[in-house]
Amino acid sequence: MKKHHTKAANEVANNRKARHDYNILDTYEAGISLTGTEIKSVRASKINIKDGFVQPRNGELWLENVNISVYDQGNQFNHDPLRNRKLLMHKKEIRKISSTVQEKGITVIPLKVYLKHGFAKVLIGVAEGKRKYDKRETIKKRDQEREIQRIVKNAY
Repeated sequence: MKKHHTKAANEVANNRKARHDYNILDTYEAGISLTGTEIKSVRASKINIKDGFVQPRNGELWLENVNISVYDQGNQFNHDPLRNRKLLMHKKEIRKISSTVQEKGITVIPLKVYLKHGFAKVLIGVAEGKRKYDKRETIKKRDQEREIQRIVKNAY
């Protein structure tokens, strides 16, 4: 029996470092307002969300510092790769996220970008930064769990 990986097939970009550097408190799905050449570049997986973040402004959320490469077949209508892009969400969710961001040490980061029914969606995470010792703790815990799994596996 084959397992279907629908999410992985539609995934365009993933921010692996995010879960290492941050404790993710909550996640939300948001649409991204893109131009024609931008969506073509996104479909071709030419997007980098590693350094991206979300900034609340005037009751809207903006995706900043995300690089969508210039579309190769584009002409003079090509887009600016680092322009700020508006996130499309319900007003209630935007208000909730904006009020959370007011707290000290809380930030909003893109976790992954994927295509859903032909539309580009971004999974954003409300997160707090990990300190250096937290990162070491996470690595230690992961190594211990791996060791336990190996012992259990070899025991049978």
